[in-house]
Amino acid sequence: MKFISGKKLQMTQIWVDDKVIGVTAVAAGPCVITQIKNTKRDGYEALQLAYGNRKEKNINKPQLTQFKALGVKPTHVREFRLKEATDLKIGDTVTVGAFAVGDSVNVCGVSKGKGFQGVVKRHHFAGFRATHGNKDQERMPGSIGPKGPAHVFKGTRMGGRMGGERVTNLNLEIAQIDEANNILFIKGSVPGAINSFVTITGHGELKVNLKKEVKAEEIVEEVPVEEVVATEEVVPVEEVKVAEGVKEEVK
Repeated sequence: MKFISGKKLQMTQIWVDDKVIGVTAVAAGPCVITQIKNTKRDGYEALQLAYGNRKEKNINKPQLTQFKALGVKPTHVREFRLKEATDLKIGDTVTVGAFAVGDSVNVCGVSKGKGFQGVVKRHHFAGFRATHGNKDQERMPGSIGPKGPAHVFKGTRMGGRMGGERVTNLNLEIAQIDEANNILFIKGSVPGAINSFVTITGHGELKVNLKKEVKAEEIVEEVPVEEVVATEEVVPVEEVKVAEGVKEEVK
């Protein structure tokens, strides 16, 4: 299983052969692995990915100690489950290069908040007729239950707060990948507003960029440079006069 975190950008269109396809651009990664959980210690297999960059003052001290060792200051940290253990290490980076054009992915995010909405918009009720004795009842919910039980059943569809929920769009296709700018172009719509946080998961082996370890041979020792102080030599006045006399004789 492969996965990555990112930020939803605007929707746009791209050309594929002679067809125009509507896609959503997602700025995905690079994400650094900050923690690895295993069955022996934690009871399950998972990876913790860090995405984004924020100010140091906005990070909790326990997290800051962990992140400083890796040189990251993420805005979002998410955990992804694994089916089996892998040979990944803390500090490895996940990029858009882990995905390929044509991959089927699931995109998870928080939907746009719509506030309090009625049943027509929230539950797609058809509404009542607009003529023949009807007045001010076109978008009303109508009856909410029989007289017998004398209470409203739990789960009855009524007006209420809409949106702002965790939504997952399944089986979306990656149409194009821009590795230079770390952008995935995904067919169709993606849940959430522009600049909202999303997670992308798909089937296949997770490919990462290994953390570069600096070898002792590559460390270059800095040689201290000796400070050289420029000094001006003071020439006696007598030598200056002799030199001037020689110049006059030469003329």
